[in-house]
Formats: sequence, structure tokens, C-alpha cells
Amino acid sequence: MAVVLSACGSLPMRTEQPFSPALKPSSESPLVRIAQDSSPGPELTGFRLMPLGVYSLDARIQLARRARYSLDLQYYLIQNDRTGRLLMRSLRDAALRGVRVRLLVDDLYTVGGDPMFRGLAAFPNVEVRLFNPFCCARQSIASKYAASIGEFGRLNHRMHNKLFIADGAMVVAGGRNIADNFVDMDAFIVGAVVRELTGIFDTYWNSPQVYPVETVLGTVIDREDVRKSFDSLVDDGEQMKSLVLPPIDILGYGPISDDLDAGRLGLVWGKAVAFADKPAKVTATSDEMARSMSVSMNVMDLVMASRSEVVISSPYFIPAPMGVRAFGDLRIRNVKVANDEPLVHTGYARYRVELLKTGVDLYELSPTRIQHNKRLMLPGTSLGRLHAKTAVIDRSTVFIGSMNLDPRSASKNTELGIIAESPQLAKEVIRVIQISKLQSAYRLRFAQDGQSLEWLTMDDEGDVVLSEEPDVTPFMRLQNMLLAPFVPEQQL
Repeated sequence: MAVVLSACGSLPMRTEQPFSPALKPSSESPLVRIAQDSSPGPELTGFRLMPLGVYSLDARIQLARRARYSLDLQYYLIQNDRTGRLLMRSLRDAALRGVRVRLLVDDLYTVGGDPMFRGLAAFPNVEVRLFNPFCCARQSIASKYAASIGEFGRLNHRMHNKLFIADGAMVVAGGRNIADNFVDMDAFIVGAVVRELTGIFDTYWNSPQVYPVETVLGTVIDREDVRKSFDSLVDDGEQMKSLVLPPIDILGYGPISDDLDAGRLGLVWGKAVAFADKPAKVTATSDEMARSMSVSMNVMDLVMASRSEVVISSPYFIPAPMGVRAFGDLRIRNVKVANDEPLVHTGYARYRVELLKTGVDLYELSPTRIQHNKRLMLPGTSLGRLHAKTAVIDRSTVFIGSMNLDPRSASKNTELGIIAESPQLAKEVIRVIQISKLQSAYRLRFAQDGQSLEWLTMDDEGDVVLSEEPDVTPFMRLQNMLLAPFVPEQQL
């Protein structure tokens, strides 16, 4: 009865917001000057890969601390954990210095974070908006959906983009959410493509699918009290008030603060384009309509046009029969595949045998083994999960972004990505993937019977061959067996 009654909930009336554009880069900004002084040409874009979680987080914190005019952030998830609170504290401090802060968050995983977002929005110079919000019953994701069950079609579409822009000049983009756990890939970016990314942010920020946080959560009566609660949340406790950084990351780069202090960035340069789904993709009334607006097609067109080799890292890989045939036609080698979620892994597992038969090399990341490869994770985290979304085509073209190779990216979620033409950048991406393969993954192959599968890895004593899927408990097998038939592949 409670569910039925709560299902009558609806969003409050959205008031028309004036168009809010990005601030133009100012030469008074040190970040703008450093970006300009570091560039070899106005048509080029500079990249530094950030496979190390603590380096990527530190880059965002450094930009927030050094920004003089604007910070524009767009994320699928900002967790109320050490990482999330550290970033939110840095945004507050920037706003108190007079920096304009615009924060856009998808409303699916805001459970438990409403006080944090409401609190930040109570400070001057800050606006917080929610993408495709739920109306009410915000105690859990289940209650959110129950209260809006009549709008499931709309709410099943989410904004999966991840973007951080400082002073319109420096960007961190890629696959990382703002949360403690995940093995992922981001890039620090300056140059020509930043203008495109700024335009993408403005399109989302001003779209009809976005609501001011006050419209959804209610207007704050006592802003001072809300600000004090926010200060207590982000300033007290054991969150990471300062980051302990290794001297170099796995690619040999030092912290980005070293370059910013020196006034010149050491980057890999090339030509790049940015693209994103339209926010209106969440209003699509059919999968076909959504796919027609999907950036997934851009990436798959590149993959299908490859001449010699494709290397892919994706946490959610469900190729479907058509994808299996396409990969087989290309005779792709060195495809790295792993999945985060048990049900998504079930969707992928249906295609393992057929993919191997086409000649694809499959590697599955091990949560257990990645725990021993702490170079890729934030300090203090206990769970290693692949979340990187990268592709290298013909060792010269690189995709970095938020898009997975699964049905949800194609037809349900909005995505953002960057395609760069740079052999040097491609070499670095492949190097990171090779490190993950060698230290943290299992390679799949057929057993001697030609039908059953084996998982290969190495330990201190040499080669290890497993005949049963590793890191899967009997309970997980039972869970997948019982639940998988009831979850349509298009929803994974």
C-alpha cells in the first residue's frame, strides 16, 4: 500500500532558468597562461594519461585550488566518501575565493548525498543542479523508483558523463567518478578540444532535463545552518585532507602540481575531437531512437574501420551477436575485457566462447589480483574494480571517455568521449593495459577439449591454469543463475 500511494509522486514545476554560459578564458588566470605557454600550436590538444587514482584525484584538487574564475563539473556519481568530501571541500574553498562553481550531478546515486549537495549550493558563487531527477522518497534507489514507477521509462535513462573544467583552460575527463574505489583511466587535457568540452557542458547545464537542487530538495530556509552542517561534513573526520602521492606514476610522470608550479606542462600532443550524446536522449521513446543519438556509434565506426589492430578496455562489455560477428570479421587481437557487476558479467559471459572462436584475445581483470597492484588504486581502498573505458585503433587513434561497450551506453545513458590522433598517446594507453593484463588479469583460452574454458595467469611459482572461473563464489553463481534470466540484456 505504501508503494502504491508513493507512486503518485511527481517532480515539482521546473522554473525557466536564464541561459548560463561558460566564462571566457581570461589571460589573468595562471591556468590559462600555463596552457597557452605549453602549447606547440593552436590546433593541437595536449594529453597526460592518469591511470593512477590518487594522481587523478590530486589533479582535480590542484585545479580547484588554483582556479581563479570558474569551475564546471559534470558527474554521474559523487560519492559521500573520503574522495567526494575532499572534492566538495575544495569546491567550497574555491567559491569562497570568488570562483564561480557550477556542479551538475546525475540524480540516480545521490542517495545519502542530498545534505552534501544542498550544503554546497548554500554557499555564494555556487550552483548545483541535478540531471533527470527523481521526485521524492530519496531514502534509497528502490524507494526513488517506487515513488516514480509511472516514470520508469524516463528515469531508466541516466547521464553517465564525467567532466571537470577549470578556468575554461584545463580539463580532467575520462571514466572516473568521484569515489574511492575503481581502477580507471582519466586524462589531463589542455588545448583546442577544451573549447568543445566547454560547449558540451553548457548544453547539458542549460538543458530542460536539468533542475536546480533547490527545486528538487526544497528551498533552504536557514542557509547559515546548512553551511555549518556542510562544513562539519567535509572538514571533520578521517577523510583525505591531504593526499600522499608517489613520486612518479606507472608511466613515469610526476604529480601535475610539479608542472603547474614550473609554469609549463609536459604533455603528449595531437589533434582531437570531443563528442557527447544530446541530453534529450533521456526522452527517447524507443531504443532505436536513443541509438540514433548515441555517441557509441562514433566509436564503433572507428573500430570497424580499423586496418590492423584494436585494443579495448571496458568494464561492461556485452557485444551481442552482431558485435561478435563484427569483431570476427576484423580478426581483432589483444582485446582486453572485464566486467564490474555480476549481472553484467553474466551478459558478457554468454559471448565468451563465440568471441574466442573468432580469434579475439580476452583478458578478465581479477578483483583479488588487482588488490595486490596498489599502484592503480587510491590508498586505503580494499576493492579493485576495472572501470576504464579506452580503445586504441591501429596504434594511432585513441578513445577515452565514459562510454562502455554495452546496450546501456548505446540506448539508455548519455555518454561523453574524446578521440585523439596521436601515436605516442596510443602507445601509453597500450602500456597501461599491458600492465593490467600482466599483473592483474586472467587470459582466457579453450581447454584441450576445444569447448570448455581455462583461465591463465602467473604467480611467484610460474604459470597457473584454472578450469573454473576465478573470483566467483558458489553464492554468486547461484545469484547469477537465478536473476540473469529476468534482466533483459538491453538493461545491463
